[in-house]
Amino acid sequence: MTLAPVILRAAGPADLDGVLPLAVAFYAEDGFETGEHALRGNLSVLLTSPAARVAVLRSEDRLLGFAVTTTSFGLENGLVAELEDLFVVPVARRRGLGGRLIDDSAVWARERGCRYLELVVAPNGRDVGHLFDYYRAHGFLDEGRRLLGRPLSPGS
Repeated sequence: MTLAPVILRAAGPADLDGVLPLAVAFYAEDGFETGEHALRGNLSVLLTSPAARVAVLRSEDRLLGFAVTTTSFGLENGLVAELEDLFVVPVARRRGLGGRLIDDSAVWARERGCRYLELVVAPNGRDVGHLFDYYRAHGFLDEGRRLLGRPLSPGS
């Protein structure tokens, strides 16, 4: 497939209906259980949040990918950014588009004063070894930390 010129830009609220199908496809591909309704609600918040950037890649006729980056503040590193989601449609992969989204996330984070860009690789029962290689090639380091989660429900 030959791609027309691809534009990378920040998404806004008007992009919700375009980005949502990509998010649904991404979560289905990676085995996440988050449904479309929840993704729509969360994406609508992210598209308006000053602490988040949703970047999209667009060719002439369609969206080809997106990335979600957020910031948080902690004691250890101060303001940090997390590249939370990165997705490129299968027909557009292996053309450097994911790298463009990663670089965009790093620039956005640096402009906000973040000293660190991190991400979480979630296996969801799949072999994700190739993702470690991919992200290492884009400057990420495996520090050996583990992410533990505790679901919260009312009263817990």
